[in-house]
Amino acid sequence: MGKDNVKGSMVIDLGIDAKDRKEIADGLSRLLADTYTLYLKTHNFHWNVTGPMFNTLHLMFEGQYTELALAVDLIAERIRSLGFPAPGTYSDYAKLTSIKETEGVPKAEEMIALLVEGQEAVVRTARSIFPVVDKANDEPTADLLTQRMQVHEKTAWMLRSLLE
Repeated sequence: MGKDNVKGSMVIDLGIDAKDRKEIADGLSRLLADTYTLYLKTHNFHWNVTGPMFNTLHLMFEGQYTELALAVDLIAERIRSLGFPAPGTYSDYAKLTSIKETEGVPKAEEMIALLVEGQEAVVRTARSIFPVVDKANDEPTADLLTQRMQVHEKTAWMLRSLLE
């Protein structure tokens, strides 16, 4: 068992070179930040939605933020499996996320539209990681990204359907 000369930690030999592992972990960190930011936005909207669709949206948003809460753990654990620390502070997420905070309390239809944008942003971030994942033959990360993209694409479609 060798030591990494730089940090004195154990050498990680997963068949993915350190540069690719770092690039993948950086991409997953952005995905984690987007997912956590979307979680927070969805939870906020769950608490504050009003209007004739209250019950439907309150329950739908709860299901969505519950799923996102589980997803952040899966993403963070994949980053750790690659040998890097997972970001875990609001300041980290603010720097890494592509999703903007929503000021105030929007009306229900605007909440839905903002969540569609957030779901699609997560898909784009996940998709952007694929080139290095494919190059490195990192099947576990590819599987995670594929699953996340499927969930977010379906959720975006369901939310968009409420606006038609």
